Amino acid sequence: MDDVLDIELARIPAGAVTLHNARRKTRRTVDLAPFEIGVFPVTQEQVAEILGDTGEEHPHPRRPATGVSWQRAIRFCNAASEWEGLDPVYSFDGEEVTWHVDADGYRLPTEAEWEYACRAGSTGPHYGPLTEVAWTAADAVRTPQNIGGKLPNLFGLFDTLGNVWEWCWDLLDPLRYDDYRVFRGGGFADEAWNVRASVRRGGAPRMHHEDLGFRVARGGFDGPDAQGWSAAADRERADADGPLPLGWTPRR
Repeated sequence: MDDVLDIELARIPAGAVTLHNARRKTRRTVDLAPFEIGVFPVTQEQVAEILGDTGEEHPHPRRPATGVSWQRAIRFCNAASEWEGLDPVYSFDGEEVTWHVDADGYRLPTEAEWEYACRAGSTGPHYGPLTEVAWTAADAVRTPQNIGGKLPNLFGLFDTLGNVWEWCWDLLDPLRYDDYRVFRGGGFADEAWNVRASVRRGGAPRMHHEDLGFRVARGGFDGPDAQGWSAAADRERADADGPLPLGWTPRR
């Protein structure tokens, strides 16, 4: 395989992470099986090689791929799996995407996997001094920076905080935001308040932005749900028949 496509993965041990949803004022603890996740965000060079282009006029090979929608990130995962002879993880029915959780190919991390991998055992908002581990507004840069330019966390992962936000598999909040998907980590233009392990944002599956990219994960599991994600829970969270938090309205 060409070195360009050599997606370096770190093996993440089993463990647990507590997810906090500030808007819904809920906490839940997720037990995770071991999995693998990219040491770096996927680069422009890797997207160009796998999908044919980066979507940018002047690509910078070692910068994180940006301007990549959630749908495009999903298709990158399947294409990278096929390139390496792995079972593709996702299937498509129009705009609807199904995750086959037993497949061994590349995929987006779940929100629980992402936060657990980002924290690497830390319990505070950052896994190190922010100026040393993350590109943020404090650096006064105007674009994403080459991967690996700051210090890694204790799992050996670079740029999980700062540089670019990263898509996850999970729905943000289907009752209020329909099919919006979660992204995490903060970007190069964000102040420290947004560049924390627990901050969650989201956008429509075809949304793309100059500070939004992704990193891949791998790991197949038994059962219909996996790693903190549940299709049944998604359906329940989208049900407007129950009581709503104060001030909320269901999606229109």
